[in-house]
Amino acid sequence: MAYIELNNRLPGITGLLENRTDTAAPIRELTQILLRGENTLTEMERELVATIVSYKNQCRFCTNAHAATVIALGGTKELLDKVYHDLENAPLSEKMKALLVIGAKVQEIGKAVLPDHVKRAKAAGATDTEIHDTVLIAALFCLYNRYVDGLGTYCPEDPAYYERLASRLVTIGYDRPKDGLARVGEDKYK
Repeated sequence: MAYIELNNRLPGITGLLENRTDTAAPIRELTQILLRGENTLTEMERELVATIVSYKNQCRFCTNAHAATVIALGGTKELLDKVYHDLENAPLSEKMKALLVIGAKVQEIGKAVLPDHVKRAKAAGATDTEIHDTVLIAALFCLYNRYVDGLGTYCPEDPAYYERLASRLVTIGYDRPKDGLARVGEDKYK
């Protein structure tokens, strides 16, 4: 149960966004642009940035949601385990490893990103836009993680919940569905 009274029983960020749809609208729009908009990074690569930041912030809801989305986009549990615990040996391009290092540094504190981190990413082929978007995704997910955990939102334990949520994020994206969202306990999670 969240620390504050919400106008719904939805878990995690979903419940918070539905509680204040006015403040949620610009956050959703930015997330849609960054994670589903036109980009030279794949959707899975951008979701990996969200996932590593959420994992390092120990935000269970966001880690579970975005890990499930990575898997729905073609990733594996083994890939995620390597990203979390042995990034340099993960089956990813050198560019993606360098970008994930930058994302992880942003999670620590923005000033932890050093010129050498950016130099490594550029040497591996990252563009200025890809570096920019990685930093912005990482910063956005620090906001999400702190929002979710700072208000003590409900975190489902059932992996099937996250699979359904991931399916929605892959097919619909981060925009609010026109017919709203289902409540906890219902069969559908829109």
